[in-house]
Amino acid sequence: MTTLGPAVDLGALDDFTSGEARQLRVEDRVLVVVRIDQDVYVLDDRCSHEDFSLAQGEVDVETCEIECARHGAMFDLHDGAPTSLPATRPVARYDARVRDGRVEVVLS
Repeated sequence: MTTLGPAVDLGALDDFTSGEARQLRVEDRVLVVVRIDQDVYVLDDRCSHEDFSLAQGEVDVETCEIECARHGAMFDLHDGAPTSLPATRPVARYDARVRDGRVEVVLS
């Protein structure tokens, strides 16, 4: 990961369950954090189709996607790009890493 700014500590990796989405409020943002095995993905927690929490949706660990529970739009956790309708715009993605057993995200 290329660090663009200071990293924010989100907690211990063990606090995140693999295959589950978790909503976190960090600074002035609401994020969805998804752990899949030892990898962690962080997106804005708002579907770009309709202002709805992605953290309420299911995670597909095989395809590395998260589903909006309201209308079923899917988003790629790697880049926030929509992979199915009705969403057509990506959601913001943030660089995340695990360092010394802690999850960090760069918000800039």
